[in-house]
Amino acid sequence: MTVPAAVCNVVDTYLMAIDAAAPGLVEGCYVIGSAALDDFRPGASDIDFVSVTATPPAGNQLAALESVHAHLPRRPLLDGIYITWRDLAGGPEQASPGPHAHGRRLHPRCDHQRHPVTWHSLALHGIAIRGPNPTNIGIVTDAQALAHWTRANLDDYWRRWWQRSSHLPTPAGLACLAPQGPVWGVLGVSRLHYTLTTGKIASKTAAGEYARTTFEPRWHRIIDECLRIRRDDHCTSLYRSPLARRADALALVDGVIRDVPPPTGSD
Repeated sequence: MTVPAAVCNVVDTYLMAIDAAAPGLVEGCYVIGSAALDDFRPGASDIDFVSVTATPPAGNQLAALESVHAHLPRRPLLDGIYITWRDLAGGPEQASPGPHAHGRRLHPRCDHQRHPVTWHSLALHGIAIRGPNPTNIGIVTDAQALAHWTRANLDDYWRRWWQRSSHLPTPAGLACLAPQGPVWGVLGVSRLHYTLTTGKIASKTAAGEYARTTFEPRWHRIIDECLRIRRDDHCTSLYRSPLARRADALALVDGVIRDVPPPTGSD
């Protein structure tokens, strides 16, 4: 898998800045997400990353990280976490809260992205920009923990997303009228359905293709529409009305939440 040039340029700029501000801090840097799953969409995709340090950044190191991220390009946006080699060997349930970068902001201490999906993504699909290949690190993965987290995410985040988006006068409801709203919902829950069914991680596009062959035919139109938008296909929309597209997207999301597939193993 070749990392897209746009991703390489941003990550190289990031690593040079980190090395200048805090020499030796970042010992490993890995790309995960769409850039590692051959689904990176310039202008739409973020760059998901995991940077590995020997010990948790603190003091002047945190200040250096904040400064570096504050001066990175706005697009593509860097979204990732800083963890230690010990964290990877112990699993997400044992990892302490730590730095999370989203664009030009660094949150010094939070739990964001410290969950089984990140560990599985890195172990199975991570691309080393710096450091040993993920297969040589000894990253802990747990299929039961992945299934448990995925189910909880459907019942928590996605149920709340559906509830907010179902009320049209609200910002969330109006956002679902824009093309990216249905894409976020339909392909997002399809990814979780795929993980619960197969125990694997899929890109948004691959999840849509999976849903197209797995879900009932009545969902094909909204899935095809979301894949069209995701691929930036300039063909005419399959919907005359954003209201109708929004309604179908919300119905599919609700259906997936209500009909969670059985896990691959006991969780």
